[in-house]
Amino acid sequence: MDAVAEPSARLAAELAVPGADTWLCRQFVPPALADACLARLGDELAWREEALQLFGRRQLVPRLVAFYGDAGLSYRYSGLDHPALVWHPLLAALRRLLRRHLGSDFNCVLANLYRDGDDCMGWHSDDEAALGREPRIASLSFGASRDFLLRQRGDVRRRHCLLLEHGSLLLMEGCSQHGWQHCLPRRRRVRTPRINLTFRTLYPVAVDEHP
Repeated sequence: MDAVAEPSARLAAELAVPGADTWLCRQFVPPALADACLARLGDELAWREEALQLFGRRQLVPRLVAFYGDAGLSYRYSGLDHPALVWHPLLAALRRLLRRHLGSDFNCVLANLYRDGDDCMGWHSDDEAALGREPRIASLSFGASRDFLLRQRGDVRRRHCLLLEHGSLLLMEGCSQHGWQHCLPRRRRVRTPRINLTFRTLYPVAVDEHP
């Protein structure tokens, strides 16, 4: 982990989506180390398949998920509760790496496994009350390159596309969740897996703040 170079402010400025408080650093994790991360995460995380009730029907979520974090944390989204599993050693090492480079003490990570291009994520914002007013989310990608789309609330026709590549880091902060939405669309030409780690910080939420 110590061989990872500092993210470049110049590179970030070139790749940021205007007004979205996002920046992208390609090869934040060097290729050889990214390859090792992909293999270990795929084999060793406690992946699970989830299902949602939509319009009275049970529908499988088109990806596998795993949630890890500090003791006692639980993350609720899409009507499902996710109690945190004990930190996997590799996830803990990546958290330390992000803390050193970004200065953020993330207390949990939501991992997604997209088995191929048929797996996807619809339009949404990570704007749950437990993430705070201006969530800071550090997203690491391993495996297949996938398109990541952003659109501003109130201007849904205009879309910005970022290609999230093997070993890349996408940082979303500021207005990126409450002013913008994002998605990972289906790409049928992609036949290999991608693992995405979204490090975030959960805060205590008062009872009357729950949606």
